[in-house]
Amino acid sequence: MDEWERWEHRVQTAAHPVVYRLLTAVAARGPVVRVPGVGVVVSDARTAREVLTDPGAFTKTGPGAAAQLWTPVLGARTLITLDGAAHATLRRRLAGLFAPGQVGAVCARALRAPLARATQRLAAGGTVDLVPVVREGAGAVIRELVGLPPDAVADVAGASAVLAGTRLWRTSLTGRQTARARAALAGLSEAAVAAYRSGDGSTVPGRLRGLGLTEAEARGAVGMFLLTGTETLVSFVPRLIALAHDVGRGPDRITDAVVEEALRVTSPTPVMLRSAARDGRLGGVRVRTGDRVVLAGLLCTRSAGPFDPEGTSRTALNRLWFGAGPHFCLGMPLAMAETAAVLRALRPFPHLTVTSRRPSRGVLIPSYAALTVRAAPAGP
Repeated sequence: MDEWERWEHRVQTAAHPVVYRLLTAVAARGPVVRVPGVGVVVSDARTAREVLTDPGAFTKTGPGAAAQLWTPVLGARTLITLDGAAHATLRRRLAGLFAPGQVGAVCARALRAPLARATQRLAAGGTVDLVPVVREGAGAVIRELVGLPPDAVADVAGASAVLAGTRLWRTSLTGRQTARARAALAGLSEAAVAAYRSGDGSTVPGRLRGLGLTEAEARGAVGMFLLTGTETLVSFVPRLIALAHDVGRGPDRITDAVVEEALRVTSPTPVMLRSAARDGRLGGVRVRTGDRVVLAGLLCTRSAGPFDPEGTSRTALNRLWFGAGPHFCLGMPLAMAETAAVLRALRPFPHLTVTSRRPSRGVLIPSYAALTVRAAPAGP
């Protein structure tokens, strides 16, 4: 096992010590396996794409799927909790918010201050923990997108904690988790509703009103952005820097191909959940209506082979780590823009060295709790 693989294994097992090992063992038995108490587990990329591109047969809104988990918190009118024609209509209305040029400008503004402080410290010979830097920057991006005031830091952190405390095996949140999630989003919802009612076109809620969304839909969209828009970036960017360090690449050698390949082998979304809408077969396994289908994203994408940015494995997968079909991640341009902004700031430090790291324990999205770097002096 290579150095990057050893550390990624630690990151995965720290987050999900039982489930990760279970899924890995299940994948060894075959590409599609029925696991009592879990569901039908898919670890094959081709089969996973088949599921994701057939929402008529495999829905997000049935038993055990994503909608069951998040509807009590976000409401029934969000991209996470809708499927079919209603989902397609809402997605079309939201798509313009994530145009690459627009999100690139937002990221440049929101990330400027935290990245400037980090690079100044590196230039002075100090160490920097990239995890809080990325978290602060991602939070600032979300605050700007949804029209929140700068002092909403604690509210954004509270929303992130809701996601971090969710577990892969849950088909629904507990009453306590639901209450906590609603409380965490309450203050943020108030700001979103105010922006929506004012019609402020500089904020997402204001633009959503202009696009014809109801107040409830705008509130749900803001909640969804807050819950999903920070933790995936806080997971991926430090893991990208760590992986590049482990294979001997400084930030100046992290190309677009390296980013794509790092996304493949880390797959920040560990699983995607669907529910069978009708009886059928999947990869030779009989599937019954209401069966939970667990797409093990990490295992699907890693099946293409080891980290190899010069290879073609990532092309064949066609960004499966962002999903596929009608639910392909709408926020993908935002994720790529935030990653690019961090890399631009770090490229002047080609000899960046990871001095210490610590995986996060018991979180939904595998990540580092700390990743400390130093700009080592250039060799002779």
